Amino acid sequence: MKIYNCIMIYSIDNKKLLFCKRMKDPYIGLYNLVGGKVEPGEDHFDAAYRELFEETGITEEAAELSHMMDFTYYNQDCTVEVYVGKLKYPVELREEIHPLIWLSLDENFFDSRFAGEGNIGHMVEQVKQFGSGIGKEVKTGQTF
Repeated sequence: MKIYNCIMIYSIDNKKLLFCKRMKDPYIGLYNLVGGKVEPGEDHFDAAYRELFEETGITEEAAELSHMMDFTYYNQDCTVEVYVGKLKYPVELREEIHPLIWLSLDENFFDSRFAGEGNIGHMVEQVKQFGSGIGKEVKTGQTF
């Protein structure tokens, strides 16, 4: 089964969420969260931080990620892991392929302008209601 990650990055003030505007399929022309593929044998948190850095220039020091949820699609033989983080300090974004944009949390993330058949709206609501998930330190048994 292929494993992908999807990364939700909130602004310092928690009022915006980082998106990319897809320039190629899947979801060409739609707003999507950043993320990518987990390589075989790669630690999943390391893969999320790698993809975050490759697509945005945001480092592990600038935003601590938590693992919030997974979507498993048996009909597509893949799992998408969802990570959530918040910027700790201002950063200069560096686009890899897809243009990056901060969008207000007042947006309707269930709208057809967003990729994922409503999943982005669902993920945003999960963060609002239940928080961001488990951090790497907790998951691996390390202390803070």
